[in-house]
Amino acid sequence: MKTAVKDRPQSVLFACTLNTVRSPMAEALARHFFGTQVYFASAGLKRGEIDPFVAETMEEIGIDMSKHRPHTFEDLEDASFDLIVTLSPEAHHKALEFTRTLAADVAYWPTLDPTAVEGSRERVLDAYRTVRDGLLKRIEKLLDYRPMGNL
Repeated sequence: MKTAVKDRPQSVLFACTLNTVRSPMAEALARHFFGTQVYFASAGLKRGEIDPFVAETMEEIGIDMSKHRPHTFEDLEDASFDLIVTLSPEAHHKALEFTRTLAADVAYWPTLDPTAVEGSRERVLDAYRTVRDGLLKRIEKLLDYRPMGNL
């Protein structure tokens, strides 16, 4: 049985540079494991296309990314988030600017950009898996949850 956490945010925005790798991974992981308890969204500074390695590594754990459509901060219908988690320095600066007039906390989770990894296909996939698994651990800690099984 999961217990409610008093300080758990009710709405979280994950933000990175393009909303094509890190922030959509974080949003999908959070929705998959906590979607009925907290509202999640993601955005980037610029719009890109979902990265095929994201789709592949998320599918490995049963999460379908085919419906994800990249968004920018300007696309957000509702800007009232309890917490904005930024995953790149550029997104962190944008979030601080974005929240100047909002009552939202901003947290910076420096996260490797796996698109910068070169080498074999398996080496690149491992970089994406490392980002995925690291994000999930941070999300679990943020929401004070320990799943029964491991990735």
